[in-house]
Amino acid sequence: MASAAATSLFDAATIAGRWTAAYRAATPATDVLHAAGLDDPAWNALFEELAGRAGDDLTRARESAQRHAEDIGTGFRIAGEGEERPWPLSPVPLPIAKQEWLGIAAGVAQRADLLEAVLADCYGAQKLVAGGYLPATLVTGSPFFLRPMMGLTPPGGYHLNFVAVDLCRGPSGEWRVLADQLRAPVGAGYALENRLAMSQMLGGLQSRLNIDRHAPFFAAFREGIAARCRRADPRIGLLTPGKLNPSYAEQAHLARYLGFLLVEGGDLAVLDDRVYLRTIAGLKRIDALWRRIDPRLIDPLAFDSHSAIGVPGLVDAMAADEVVVANAPGAGMLEARAFAAFLPRLCTRLTGENLKLANIATWWCGQARECAEVAADLDNMLIAPAFGVATNVLADGAGILGANMTTDQRAALVADLARRPQDYVGQEVVRLSTMPVVADGALAARPFTLRVFAARGADGGWHVLPGGFAQIGEHADARAAVMGEGDWSADVVIHGADPVPPVTLLPSDDTTQLRRNPGTLPSRVADNLFWLGRYLERGEALLSIIRALLGHSISADSGAALSAETVQRLVDTAVMAGAAPAPANLRRAELSRFAHAAMDSPDGWWGVRAINRQARGIGAVSRDRLSADMIRLLDAPFPTRGGALDRAGSLQRRYSALAGLSAEHMGRTDAWRFQDLGRRIERAIWAIRAIRNFAQPRATSDDLSTLLDLADSQISYRQRYLTGLARVPVVDLVALDPGNPRGIAFQVAAITDHLARLPVLSDDGLAEPQQAEAAILVATLATAQAATLDMATLDALEHRLATLSDAVARRYFLQGSEPLRAAGLVLA
Repeated sequence: MASAAATSLFDAATIAGRWTAAYRAATPATDVLHAAGLDDPAWNALFEELAGRAGDDLTRARESAQRHAEDIGTGFRIAGEGEERPWPLSPVPLPIAKQEWLGIAAGVAQRADLLEAVLADCYGAQKLVAGGYLPATLVTGSPFFLRPMMGLTPPGGYHLNFVAVDLCRGPSGEWRVLADQLRAPVGAGYALENRLAMSQMLGGLQSRLNIDRHAPFFAAFREGIAARCRRADPRIGLLTPGKLNPSYAEQAHLARYLGFLLVEGGDLAVLDDRVYLRTIAGLKRIDALWRRIDPRLIDPLAFDSHSAIGVPGLVDAMAADEVVVANAPGAGMLEARAFAAFLPRLCTRLTGENLKLANIATWWCGQARECAEVAADLDNMLIAPAFGVATNVLADGAGILGANMTTDQRAALVADLARRPQDYVGQEVVRLSTMPVVADGALAARPFTLRVFAARGADGGWHVLPGGFAQIGEHADARAAVMGEGDWSADVVIHGADPVPPVTLLPSDDTTQLRRNPGTLPSRVADNLFWLGRYLERGEALLSIIRALLGHSISADSGAALSAETVQRLVDTAVMAGAAPAPANLRRAELSRFAHAAMDSPDGWWGVRAINRQARGIGAVSRDRLSADMIRLLDAPFPTRGGALDRAGSLQRRYSALAGLSAEHMGRTDAWRFQDLGRRIERAIWAIRAIRNFAQPRATSDDLSTLLDLADSQISYRQRYLTGLARVPVVDLVALDPGNPRGIAFQVAAITDHLARLPVLSDDGLAEPQQAEAAILVATLATAQAATLDMATLDALEHRLATLSDAVARRYFLQGSEPLRAAGLVLA
């Protein structure tokens, strides 16, 4: 078997030819590779590049594509699942010739204009209903027709700014429309990530095939949204439902790539018909929102009053022309399958042209003749909900092949067609073309659909993303109804004869205004990063206790073992931190069980696993703020193999790596300051507790040595003091020495510096509450003496740190409506 490194161009061509010949022999003429012809240069180049990368091992090619996708951070979540899954990327892209693509793009742009015109009429004069071109029941009976939008011209003048169209390729090579995606089109970010992954894997393909690039499309979309705004330098947000949304990873990637703020409904507030973002510097105006929230949940005052993820008053801000929302609420009504039955006629009526991309044949049962045709031909129909929601018969909201219906299902459908015919459509059963994928180490034919994206540019025209992405079925059945959403994705490359110049979203040097301000930091993000720092430090401190307990009292039978009193203090420290219930005794086996419990977090206890889970959750909602390496470390599985000491060491090394990435790779922005601020507060609290427990007036050498271990200060102490352990020098080093990066004084100095550099709300020169608390801490430590540092002072310091943490939260982590009434907030 040839290796990827050793595969020559000649060998790659030979391997590619062998793959192609075997695949053609086993597939029908309707397959895209088969139909392309024996000497198609695109497919030949593609397979040669693939062979050059993986040799003759297609399984390795598939694994390589998946690894590249995972490295980028691509993931998705199935509804109802807590964990993300890796994005399934096929190593075989789908090539489409430029000339064929131009026809697809023209059809998508025409369709987007048509849908815009229909929406403008349905929420405006409703001449199409009055003229008999659309049944009134089809419009007002849709659950996605939003009456509060009637008569409201969206800011910027358009209902649609971003659309997706699902296409299928028929047996004869024609492209037809399966569905329109208008509410919150998903997948552009996945198409971008597919391209990034395949560029890393098949880098030579770009120059060999002159592949169209994605960057111009996203630049046009960004410019288009900005052009709709009233301010010259608008602030744009991507409004997400949150981390549990199936495509949250894609949303975070798009926000970072486009330079949009990733915001949730709770981050926003409407004041005097303007939308503001709650930030650490006060309220900052938002000019546009790219919405990924269900429109019915976007404003509880206008739509669903039970929504907890919307922005109260957002529709009022739209009506006042103060915020652009893409796409406008209510656009999703045209996603209904029933509308497909009327679009051909509407296209002729509104544009004077026929549809360039035909729909699949659709019959809406709300019309008597069409209902009768569907009932008479059930065996050859796909029966589906007319409006995309569950019906009396189709309880899951999905379509079903009439030929597969049981006798009872058929009888129930016929009865419900008599009662509520408007709830159903009949559609032709579409057979899809197939494309090559890697299955069981060989190329296999699988059905696919193509999702294409269009964005409105600054001039109001449509820009179509060259390629989109293919959704590939896991099984060979080529019926669209059987394929469902697809199990794999593939990059789609548009190739031509002319070289494609490099394009980037980066502006030219002469148009870029230099700035060293990193931009707006939402309060929720600051809150998350603050607690990320605290959780990571808390986990590391608890791991230090576990390692001290296991390393000195269990694994050693010599004089290195700790005294029972010191071991008890270690146990008490962990128990007081809520890590695990206290052991029955201090015997070796019982302490081992206790250490495992502190690692694995029994129900109701906050051991290392529970702390790690919290940090991991914050990482999941901070993809737009943290590096891929940090996300990967946070998302790594909790160690389960080996003894507790090995597991604790492994996890502590991971935490050290995270601390190193934070210290050396994060810019010194406000985001970094909040993460480090949380870390410093938590470290100071644990240092105080360690001194209180292990540096009492009658502390033993075991106590003092353990304190130095927990404070990671053994080397520093022994470099300074050659006479052995003494209480006062140990206390001075861990508590009062400003040069010890693990000591209390160092943490307080860092806290004070962070608070001095963070934004303040007034210009009167007076300290804010959190700054005043830090000043008191500084003064307390500056005047303290190690010999007289008693328990009361330590208790006061810990209480002061807790008060400071609360003051930081009240000042910066804005919650609810109270910040809207607070004095001094900046409105910008």
